[in-house]
Amino acid sequence: MNEMFQPGEVVYVIVRNPHVQGVAHVQQAAVVVNPDKPYELALFSHETYYPLTDDFAVFKSEAEAERAYQEAFGTANIEDVDYFG
Repeated sequence: MNEMFQPGEVVYVIVRNPHVQGVAHVQQAAVVVNPDKPYELALFSHETYYPLTDDFAVFKSEAEAERAYQEAFGTANIEDVDYFG
């Protein structure tokens, strides 16, 4: 996967909330040189480095990430949801 990206690129990833089942969102990240392994790339997001591996669904555009998100999670039709608050 490292061959597909260059340091300095802005990419988009789908991130799942580990505390709430079924909650995910598209998030922007930067491709950087991994500070712990300078010969590898990492994703940098929210002040944290993540190894750039096949464990992440990484997209070059936000639109591409949003399409993949819709395919994986669908969309909530707000009119069909009862909201009290």
